[in-house]
Amino acid sequence: MKIDDVRRLTPDQLTDQLLSLKKEQFNLRFQAATGQLEKTHRVEVVRRDIARIKTTLRAKPPLA
Repeated sequence: MKIDDVRRLTPDQLTDQLLSLKKEQFNLRFQAATGQLEKTHRVEVVRRDIARIKTTLRAKPPLA
């Protein structure tokens, strides 16, 4: 996910996307631990996407 795509999303959409990525990260961790992980680079991609979303959420003003 590119940063321009992340910036276009609303805070609610970002929160939903963050939850989805955290679930995927959890599953990838289990796959890695059991030796079933095929796409090892996906762990890094998911981690960076989570960081992008968290940074964008922190930068956007809260809806009041």
